[in-house]
Amino acid sequence: MPDLSGIVKAYDIRGVVGEQLDAALVRDFGAAFALLIKPEAPAVVIGHDMRDSSPELSAAFADGVTSQGLDVVTIGLASTDQLYFASGSLNLPGAMFTASHNPAKYNGIKMCRAGASPVGQDTGLAEIRDTVEQGVPAFEGQRGTVSERDVLSDYAAYLRNLVDLSGSRLLKVVVDAGNGMGGHTVPTVFEGLPIEIVPMYFELDGTFPNHEANPLDPANIVDLQAKVREVGADAGLAFDGDADRCFVVDERGEPVSPSAITALVAVRELAKEPGGTVIHNLITSKGVPEIVAEHGGKPVRTRVGHSFIKAEMARTGAIFGGEHSAHYYFRDFWRADTGMLAALHVLAALGEQNGPLSTLTQDFSRYAASGEINSTVGDQVARMLAVKDAYAGKSGVEIDELDGLTVQLPGGAWFNLRPSNTEPLLRLNVEAADRAAVEALTAEVLAIVRA
Repeated sequence: MPDLSGIVKAYDIRGVVGEQLDAALVRDFGAAFALLIKPEAPAVVIGHDMRDSSPELSAAFADGVTSQGLDVVTIGLASTDQLYFASGSLNLPGAMFTASHNPAKYNGIKMCRAGASPVGQDTGLAEIRDTVEQGVPAFEGQRGTVSERDVLSDYAAYLRNLVDLSGSRLLKVVVDAGNGMGGHTVPTVFEGLPIEIVPMYFELDGTFPNHEANPLDPANIVDLQAKVREVGADAGLAFDGDADRCFVVDERGEPVSPSAITALVAVRELAKEPGGTVIHNLITSKGVPEIVAEHGGKPVRTRVGHSFIKAEMARTGAIFGGEHSAHYYFRDFWRADTGMLAALHVLAALGEQNGPLSTLTQDFSRYAASGEINSTVGDQVARMLAVKDAYAGKSGVEIDELDGLTVQLPGGAWFNLRPSNTEPLLRLNVEAADRAAVEALTAEVLAIVRA
């Protein structure tokens, strides 16, 4: 019996092609997925990114699905949110082949049920793993069929219908696709809009020859920042490899915090539905729930991770949700995450007024933050306990353990320390009134973590 614990993650399957993932194993995953969703749907929609291994692996998955008697609809090259659109609009379960921002040697599978409902450890992924490890039972009936469908233009039209840019001034926007799927989707989505695109790295290339397709790493937006300043752009957008996350820089080339983007989009969504619920995870700036409440909305705090966000959105009927990792979730997009829709909201807000993006987002950026700081530790539990013991019992300190350890300090500063699910790391996020306070608190906590 194979042990798949190394590649079956919390929300997806991901591993090194040729070592951990090959066509035969992926075929079994496809068959196991078909068994999981067979009672619910007659077919599965499948998309893939630009990695060299993606066409072969997605075809193997399709073979596994059809071997269990279900049909397959392939949409070919796609961003992850384009796959979610297909799953939602066709009301079919879906599978997306991508390893997001991971290096070229990796690939993976993100799966969802009909309506883009996520498949994670607690919602089917563990069952899929068990089925493959124990051996997928053969199906004696008729094989399913494979058909092709191009949904790119429908996806683009759907997004443009959700955000009105008809009254926008002409904007010059630099877009860094990082040789990922943004190069596939951006030209079609932005076509006909009052946007002059300055493209960077739109060539689809799964070897990522220019930089890693992970815009949360500051090193990967340096080219974008320089180009924005060089051409005098109004804004810059950077997408990750599968283009479901979008990172924003302003006209100065300065990064705009994803928390500020969450607050900005939340205000726009609340204008359409006053009193609505907005989800934010617990490492998002505390400015987000403050701003949501000030605009008449109901902020709801969740754990980090898309399965928790989507579950809470379903439970509360939330109109929008945001994470500090630049994932943005919309009720109008089947509660799925789409960086493209968030980008359109930002550009619409910018184009509706005459000021620069830095001024527009200033109102949504209230505090200084450290960003996520990783520490390799020998014993995650012991280091977490050491930090908890250092702060517990102090006057005015509040501690909760919804996700890792969150410590609220007198005066408004706070930090969260969370263990990685896959690596021997602790992840620290700190927020305070100003940069000096952030640096002081960060140093204080890291001294304990790394002792």
